[in-house]
Amino acid sequence: MQEPRPLRFAVIGAGMSGILAAIKLAEAGYRDVTVYEKAGRLGGTWRENTYPGIACDVPSHLYSYSFEPNPSWSHRYAAGAEIRAYFEDVARRRGVLPRIRFATEITRATFDGGRWHLEAQDGPLGAYDVLIAATGVLHHPNVPDIPGLDRFAGASFHSARWNHRVAIEGGRLGVVGTGSSAVQIVSAVVDRVARLTLFQRTAQWIAPQENPPYSAEERAAFARHPDRMRVLRDDLARSFVASFSDAVIDADSPQLALIEEACRANLESSVADPILREKLRPSYRAGCKRLVVSPNFYHAIQQPNAELVTEAIDHVESRGVRTRDGRLHELDVLVLATGFRADRFLRPMHVSGRGGVRLDDVWAKRPSAYLSISVPDFPNLFLVNGPNGPVGNFSLIEVAELQVAYLLQLVAELRDGRCREISATRAASERFDAERVSAAQRTVWSTGCRSWYLDDRGVPAAWPWSFDRFRAEMARPRADAWERAGVCTSP
Repeated sequence: MQEPRPLRFAVIGAGMSGILAAIKLAEAGYRDVTVYEKAGRLGGTWRENTYPGIACDVPSHLYSYSFEPNPSWSHRYAAGAEIRAYFEDVARRRGVLPRIRFATEITRATFDGGRWHLEAQDGPLGAYDVLIAATGVLHHPNVPDIPGLDRFAGASFHSARWNHRVAIEGGRLGVVGTGSSAVQIVSAVVDRVARLTLFQRTAQWIAPQENPPYSAEERAAFARHPDRMRVLRDDLARSFVASFSDAVIDADSPQLALIEEACRANLESSVADPILREKLRPSYRAGCKRLVVSPNFYHAIQQPNAELVTEAIDHVESRGVRTRDGRLHELDVLVLATGFRADRFLRPMHVSGRGGVRLDDVWAKRPSAYLSISVPDFPNLFLVNGPNGPVGNFSLIEVAELQVAYLLQLVAELRDGRCREISATRAASERFDAERVSAAQRTVWSTGCRSWYLDDRGVPAAWPWSFDRFRAEMARPRADAWERAGVCTSP
């Protein structure tokens, strides 16, 4: 019997997916694993985003690793700092920390001689048999091109680069954007500032969401009876899929109609002023953009010191923001809650695959990957939560766990010597993309709004099918979908 081939792994990113990959590789018996993290601390998006009010819109017991339930969650929906602390604790207890090389940003990855050769700014990092990209989706800030932004005399920063040295208490704060980050910021700081101005380009549907704390008795019961957490997680997962995940992929579903009715009722019952209410009423269907959830945004925006501005921004000047009606909104601090460049993935890293093919060229029009995991001609490179995955409608932890289990089945072929290189075939990738584009037309994301879900053609880039189909696809790789090279008889 042939001895297993020793494999050397590099994982890029020490966020949720990178930590997961390191843990599962160790469980599978792989010892030579290095996690490269560009920052000085792990945590991914929960490290990057520290703005006031940041929290997850997936229930805490669902936004947890299935193998690491946490009895100590303080609320139904956890705050960002609490989530980051959870990942830090898991990484420490699971032995991931010694595997992480912090402050090491990968600038180049080149496939040559059957291995991936990595470089950082200060030089080469070595060669690896397998490269796992756990680089995340929402971490490259989208900074709008607003004329005069550099002339603002006050403090200005993106919400994902919150400057905690800047005092906002008693000041005049402007927030550009109305997505989840903006809604959370407004709700968290309206009582701390003298004046809050929210610049809205597009109104958002706000789903009501209460966030009750878990009592000390409940947390103690979870700790004593871990099975209760597993049951709760399973119940939350089923409910999340039935009431939301499967709703948004069918624009005509009765579940989506219920979501829309709940959002309309929330607006009607929460906003007293009819003029403000109509300014806050979107012109598109609920769920077309990423649904924003909040228990108190409507309350916050109706405070006497808050103002919703729907007039378009013309430019920024030293004293504040000038809108197209000529009005100057004087500000001390300007926050750009304008989202992220969701099409970056591995970029700006320079990645070259078999024969020198460049990922920038392959993705020149738009990023794509078979099952969001593999790109043809880039052997032994696996993406976790890559392009065309379920970023908008499932819990990303569930997605990542299924994807890592899937890619480990492929890695086993490399370990056992069945092949030296493995990547998705071009035919499988093209077939997957064609089916995905066709299915996307039936989703709510295709019903007439602009969102970061849409690619350059206006086609939703997210997974357009049910969670059951995703789970089925992740159960076992299809033999004919994968190209294998370098079959060998000895390690």
